[in-house]
Amino acid sequence: MLNDKSINVGLHAGIILAGFLLTLSASFACAQISQTEPTTRCEVTVTSDDAYKFKPAHIDVAQDCKDFTVKLMHVGRLPKAAMGHNWVLVKKTDMTGVATDGMAAGAQHDYIEPGDKRVIAATSIIGGGQTTQVTFKLSLLQPNETYAFLCTFGGHSPLMQGTLRLISAQ
Repeated sequence: MLNDKSINVGLHAGIILAGFLLTLSASFACAQISQTEPTTRCEVTVTSDDAYKFKPAHIDVAQDCKDFTVKLMHVGRLPKAAMGHNWVLVKKTDMTGVATDGMAAGAQHDYIEPGDKRVIAATSIIGGGQTTQVTFKLSLLQPNETYAFLCTFGGHSPLMQGTLRLISAQ
């Protein structure tokens, strides 16, 4: 038999579930929008948050840079253990394999299989309010290759991904 208390509990649970689903669908929609952030010559700042997204979702890199630096800022509030993020650069064709192997490697390896040759560059896992960076040689990239970046923290890669490409120096 339903009473006012059980109806109230059910209503609150439904509101919480609806809010979660709206947040998840909005996060997914935002992750699919291509955003190109202007780079400061040979570096870029990428933000991540508690809603499973990178900004920008696309990075253009000038071919005349010798090295390129990605600074990752986690602008969310949740700690590393709950909502950690990293930035991992791979060939687009290697993305699924790197994500799968990273989950198996676990937190002790920042969700990256040790010695994984498919990983071109990667940051460590960070939590809300933290910053990290990685610098890599552009000689590791090929002009006609499609590159992707992703977060390899367990389960994040389907939403947290973007693209990187080499462009002619201007």
